[in-house]
Amino acid sequence: MAESIGFIGLGTMGEPIAASLIQAGYSLKVYNRTASKAEPSVAKGATAVKHHADVATPGGIVFTMLADDRAVEEIADSHGSFVERLGSGGVHVSLSTISPSTASRLSANHARHKVAYVASPVFGRAEAAAARKLWVCTSGSAAAKQRVRPILEAISQGIFDFGEDVGAANVVKICGNFMIASTIETISEALVLAQKNGLSRSDVAEFFGKTLFACPIYQSYGKKIAAQEFEPAGFSLKLGLKDVNLAIQTATASSMPMPLASLLHDRFIASIARGRGNWDWMGIATNALEDAGLQ
Repeated sequence: MAESIGFIGLGTMGEPIAASLIQAGYSLKVYNRTASKAEPSVAKGATAVKHHADVATPGGIVFTMLADDRAVEEIADSHGSFVERLGSGGVHVSLSTISPSTASRLSANHARHKVAYVASPVFGRAEAAAARKLWVCTSGSAAAKQRVRPILEAISQGIFDFGEDVGAANVVKICGNFMIASTIETISEALVLAQKNGLSRSDVAEFFGKTLFACPIYQSYGKKIAAQEFEPAGFSLKLGLKDVNLAIQTATASSMPMPLASLLHDRFIASIARGRGNWDWMGIATNALEDAGLQ
């Protein structure tokens, strides 16, 4: 019989991941700060609880998918947390995009309760989560990773192990999101250049998506940027800024300049200042349009 799992955080990504686990035969106890967001999971067979600690079974496994470092720390390090309830032999699998330093700090705090911390940030949007097509980066205790691997396989198309340093997977995730944000800026500027010279944005995006840059990011993002489809957000602009800031913070701690990350930071800030924080993060493309005198 499949292991019982606790799941905290049922937002845009968390809900379809939880649904995939239920579909795979796992019994889920779920918690979300906004209780109504647990309703789709309950309808699929999960049990909702009123306090996040109640998702945990002593010695069991709890997954979290939360927005940022602060949200993870508040729910994992508070008195009476699910980590304390897990206790000896328990495992916390964090799917969130957070800093490697936060992951290391959480791991050390978890160890006081004899709970293993496994970083497992994911690549893919909500539709990929629903189709069990996420890519998972993982790091942490080898024994804990082995225990949770079948569960991660139930939500993904591939798992990449980056060793026992718990922060390593988060570094990979930060690098990946920096590369995606850089690609958004590249596509945006290229399509504006094409438009200013009388070409169809959609035609140019389609050409590059089928030839030199025939990969999912250029194909899906290129099409949406060309059409200016920025709502509803699959990944919000505000969260994009958070991840660019994580890249800059990690680079600073590593004594490494990241000039492009600094540019991206300003693009995100400008978009948020114009009231676009809840748009998809592809919405930073409007900055290139406006800089070129286009609407």
